[in-house]
Amino acid sequence: MSDFRNKKKNTTEGEVVRVRLPNKKNKEMFASADLMLGANHIRVRCFDGTTRVGRIKGKIKKRVWIREGDVLIVVPWDFQADKCDIIYRYTRPQVDWLRGHGYL
Repeated sequence: MSDFRNKKKNTTEGEVVRVRLPNKKNKEMFASADLMLGANHIRVRCFDGTTRVGRIKGKIKKRVWIREGDVLIVVPWDFQADKCDIIYRYTRPQVDWLRGHGYL
């Protein structure tokens, strides 16, 4: 019988945090989720100062839940400046790492 009672839960000592940064060549930028609009659309506030309607790409729609206040990577559309695609969501340890290193 395994002794599961003596194991620590959620130890964060020495945890390695891997962080994906926006690629400026692909016009990627940081954004913050402001308001859930429904039908895979979110109002996001980009770090360049504009507010856009973001569309959750199908790749992350099935894998990641996005909530208001999350930090995201978005790609603005070339033909409509007020819309963008959401391509990545940061977890809480990743956001802490980004703030600690001066990216946010």
